Amino acid sequence: MSKRDELIAKYAADLKDKCGVNADMDLLTKVTIGCGPSIYNADAATVSGSDASELDTVKNNFLIKKLGLSDGAKLDEGIAKVMEQYGQSNRNKYRAVVYYLLTKHFGKESVY
Repeated sequence: MSKRDELIAKYAADLKDKCGVNADMDLLTKVTIGCGPSIYNADAATVSGSDASELDTVKNNFLIKKLGLSDGAKLDEGIAKVMEQYGQSNRNKYRAVVYYLLTKHFGKESVY
């Protein structure tokens, strides 16, 4: 099992245990691959739900550039909903899981 496969399994477990979501493994794999090498860096692999600049980066680089959504209040509401779903008290919010949940939330599975 490759390192990436191990991480994908860990993300799927996180989705099930912390979010109550049964992952679409095909989509989760594609989202994880889309994150690139950041998943192997401990700092870059997680998203800080309380850091405004981090959430702006998620909004600009992922929602607007990757998913092609237009900037607006709906994006901030979507991010807030996903952070709430993942659990505000949960310190380790994996980037791939957050991106997966955002992709599902905005119905943009077709991008992958």
